[in-house]
Amino acid sequence: MRIKAWFYGLSFRNRVWLTIVLLITLAVSANGTISYFIAAKVVQNNAFRLSEDTINKTAQVVDQRLRNITVSMMSLTMSDPFKEMMDDVASANTSRYYQHLTLLQKVFSQFSFYDSYIQSILIATPIGDFYPTNSMRLTNQSFYDSELYKQAKIEKRPFWVPRHEDPFFSNREQVISLVLSTIGEIPNQDYNVYIIVNVKENDLLRLIADNQNTTETGLSYMFINEEGQEVVRSPLYAATDAKWRSSFLERLYKDKAGYFFFPLNGSESLINYARLEVGENWILLGVQSKERLLAQVNGIKRSTLYALFGCLLLSLFVSNGLTRLLLKPLYKLQELMKRVERNDLNVRFASPYRDEVAQVGFRFNRMLDEIKRLIQDVTDGEREKRKAEIKALTAQMDPHFLYNTLNTIYCKSELGKNDDVNDMILSLSHMFQLGLSNGRDWVTLEDEITHMQMYLAIQHKCYDTLFDYRLDIGSGVNLSSSVLKILLQPLVENAIVHGFENMENGGHIDIAIRAEAAQLILSVKDNGCGMDIEEVYRNMRHTATSNKGYALRNIAHRLQLYYGEQARMDLYSEPGCGAEVVLRLPVTEGGDAND
Repeated sequence: MRIKAWFYGLSFRNRVWLTIVLLITLAVSANGTISYFIAAKVVQNNAFRLSEDTINKTAQVVDQRLRNITVSMMSLTMSDPFKEMMDDVASANTSRYYQHLTLLQKVFSQFSFYDSYIQSILIATPIGDFYPTNSMRLTNQSFYDSELYKQAKIEKRPFWVPRHEDPFFSNREQVISLVLSTIGEIPNQDYNVYIIVNVKENDLLRLIADNQNTTETGLSYMFINEEGQEVVRSPLYAATDAKWRSSFLERLYKDKAGYFFFPLNGSESLINYARLEVGENWILLGVQSKERLLAQVNGIKRSTLYALFGCLLLSLFVSNGLTRLLLKPLYKLQELMKRVERNDLNVRFASPYRDEVAQVGFRFNRMLDEIKRLIQDVTDGEREKRKAEIKALTAQMDPHFLYNTLNTIYCKSELGKNDDVNDMILSLSHMFQLGLSNGRDWVTLEDEITHMQMYLAIQHKCYDTLFDYRLDIGSGVNLSSSVLKILLQPLVENAIVHGFENMENGGHIDIAIRAEAAQLILSVKDNGCGMDIEEVYRNMRHTATSNKGYALRNIAHRLQLYYGEQARMDLYSEPGCGAEVVLRLPVTEGGDAND
């Protein structure tokens, strides 16, 4: 429980770091252990194979050496001195014995020179023995009285004899002997002639040791036949008892493979063996201590442990940077949330990944979109509320204008000016028809101009000599463009009511409409009393305390509401020098624009 509480008390970053370290530790340990066992198995197999190859190679060298000696002795039988000697053997002629002995010395010398492994050669014949004169022949030991002769009669083919004491020469060395029977030129006649070749045991021992490189590999050898008799001396084999040899030979016969394990001197040893072709079931064996053979595996074990320790140390540093990298999206998301707390709703989480953290970030984006939508809904509600307020203000303007117009019509009627009355009624009807525009807030520029002209026509009837006006429409103006309705009429009304309030005549209004750089410019200029621009701007920004500037404030609010930053109203005036109001609108093609 304490460990659990401690783990829960860690920061998220430390928990991730600890988890990564544990995972790396387990992964490296598992990988190192598996690698060790695989490497140990490979090294062990390679060691077994190398030992086996060494024994096979040594066996081939010994086989080849003994085979060369056999071939050399067969070639001796083809020499002229030997053939002449065989002729005398066939005729039982002993008179030329010393002559043949002398002639064969050169042949013996040649074979001894070309093959240093040949220690001595003896040719046993019924007419006498022939041998190198530099060898001391024991005359009391006849070949025909020896065990070799008895075995030759049984074998009736060339054969090799394992290590034994040389019975025919005075040095009495341990030798391995080749016994070779010869065939004469007379068919089916037994010449009873044999060639005995002795090879020094020490030379053969040296040949085996040189090929096995026993010093570096710790390889020992045994050279025996299937009966357990030593072909050459082996201290290791000589030190064993009869019981061990019997068990060893039994295992050797049972295993057909090239190696097996066998206890030797209290430790497990690897036994590799190879059978020779020239000997009578001769077997060359290599013996290696299993512990020494697998010493390299122990080195691999130590190296693996060092590598594991190094990888664990490295993981402590790597995991720290890896933790920072993995948690970087979370830190980024945390920073974005802080910016949202500071009312920045335009931030968005971006990531090239599609993992769980990225999904949280994308849901965070959708939450912000939803918040912005809700805020927009509130803003739209406020905008609609403002529209309603503006329409209410517009509705308040209409009765006032209608009241004054109806009074004028009444006066004209009393005076009997029926034509003026008729014109005013038609203009008023047409004006209200255009102003209502079936409840739409947008009209074509042409209708807006006509609505203004209807108003000016009515005002001319009301104020006969007060003002005149001029309308100038530029050549690039598209009269089918959509504009917000009732923009020009309030500007003209503002000029008449406020600009000419102290005048009885001489008033003039210039109305100009032109297109400039994707903008529609509406200008209304008068020569009236002018206005205080700062006061008018102040009244437009704040709630006015009087009706003065009401039309301009109304238009400014509606432009901001419908066009936003795309439209603006500019005022130009000096007191007593007239005033000019300029509306700059974006060009909207078509006459069916929606609000």
